[in-house]
Amino acid sequence: MLDSTLKTQLSAYLERLVRPVVLTASTNDTARSAEMVELLTEIAELNDKVSVAVDGTDIRKPSFSLTSPGVDISLTFAGLPMGHEFTSLVLALLQVGGYPPKVEQELIDQIKEIDGQFTFETYFSQSCQNCPDVVQALNLMAVLNPNVKHVAIDGSDFQDEVNAREVMSVPTVYLNGEVFGQGRMELGEIVAKIDTGSADKAAARINAKDAFDVLVVGGGPAGAAAAVYAARKGIRTGVAAQRFGGQVLDTMSIENLISVPHTEGPKLAMALEQHVKEYDVDIMNLQTATGLARKGDLVEVTLESGAVLKSKSVILSTGARWRQMNVPGENEYKNKGVAYCPHCDGPLFKGKRTAVIGGGNSGVEAAIDLAGIVAHVTLIEFDTKLRADQVLQDKLRSLPNVTIIMNALTTEVTGDGTKVNGLAYRDRTTGEDHHVALEGIFVQIGLLPNTDFLKGTVDLSPRGEIIIDAHGATSMDGVFAAGDCTTTPYKQIVIAMGLGATAALGAFDHLIRTSVPAETAAKKEEVAA
Repeated sequence: MLDSTLKTQLSAYLERLVRPVVLTASTNDTARSAEMVELLTEIAELNDKVSVAVDGTDIRKPSFSLTSPGVDISLTFAGLPMGHEFTSLVLALLQVGGYPPKVEQELIDQIKEIDGQFTFETYFSQSCQNCPDVVQALNLMAVLNPNVKHVAIDGSDFQDEVNAREVMSVPTVYLNGEVFGQGRMELGEIVAKIDTGSADKAAARINAKDAFDVLVVGGGPAGAAAAVYAARKGIRTGVAAQRFGGQVLDTMSIENLISVPHTEGPKLAMALEQHVKEYDVDIMNLQTATGLARKGDLVEVTLESGAVLKSKSVILSTGARWRQMNVPGENEYKNKGVAYCPHCDGPLFKGKRTAVIGGGNSGVEAAIDLAGIVAHVTLIEFDTKLRADQVLQDKLRSLPNVTIIMNALTTEVTGDGTKVNGLAYRDRTTGEDHHVALEGIFVQIGLLPNTDFLKGTVDLSPRGEIIIDAHGATSMDGVFAAGDCTTTPYKQIVIAMGLGATAALGAFDHLIRTSVPAETAAKKEEVAA
């Protein structure tokens, strides 16, 4: 299953193992089981510390566990962890084999001290770019703490289970049989949810921090660029981010970042964070800003935890989020048939009827991708014509299982109380109401700036974007902004990076013009006297 290049790379990684790893398979007579055994055998052949056993005791088949003799670890993959999850398998091999994780020691110690019994089950799809973070986080917790057990389940291999639990979005995580969370979650976020009191401790640590020279709020391309440019000036720089990478983490393919012919969002997000970490930057992840205010010579940023960060200047790079339809049923059936990431959740709708809302590039691309997986795709566009690039429109119209409905207003998401069963729309020409029976709806109608918490503090456009000048400055003295949350007309990664650099340089210029050394100020007072 593994080509020669991949085997060579994996063999080099496995040289880092410090203790044996046993891969124990549970199989049946399906072709999928045969593929799994082939994969495990090929891995074992690459290093003599890895061995394969078959016992068939796991209730899910095919599946395999990773253990090390004498070490209490409960970590299992149900299905084949290929695609985006192959990296999760490699990391699991290394960590079960005793290779130390690249995680802050404070967080490792916190995980080891968690008390209780935690059995996690994570449903993933191989095409989901959000899933590996969750799978890898829970795998690591299972390696570090015997109280934590984890099973990573490929939803496409266990459709009956997915249908029974009505899993319609990945990653979906169950804890002790109950839904724990859906969507991307970082290691620290998961630990905070199960470790009572950790949030208060984190807030206390943040409150105790001295004032920054530049505080960047947001960790997307704009925020990362701003942090790098500020830190290179030798000034005290901090980053408070809900998740490092921002919307980039939800982007599958990136082909227009100059000098990088092709990359994927999660890879770029990791590179952004690694670049920032090359400098002395205080990165505070899992932090959501809820308030902004000037207090004397400092700007204060209030966080969701109640903690307050202080800085001489602030750069807002809070990015944007998926725009919702705002129709009845949308919120009720979110993650129950209503989804926003076709790459992540598309495989869960294999053989089913779906709709895509939106006729721009993202909507048409989503419809094309889904057409290769689902039974049928209905694309609904509000305008009288599609707005996607012509090459995408031509591809879409060539697909036999796609219906395009234009000049249509979506009016309601319908369901049976537990999951989506259709969508209602109104023909804008005739005024007639229609209903389409389907199981999934993918909303692709653009983005909204994450600026709700700024209303009444800095000037915003009618669309809620932060108004900035050529230096990235906002209407509040000492506060700058960059990226998709601003009035820049083009929401592109390369433009966000440039705006981040501009805002950092603007903030530095502000600091050197407004910060007067104490002895200089005293001399001015003496002269004035």
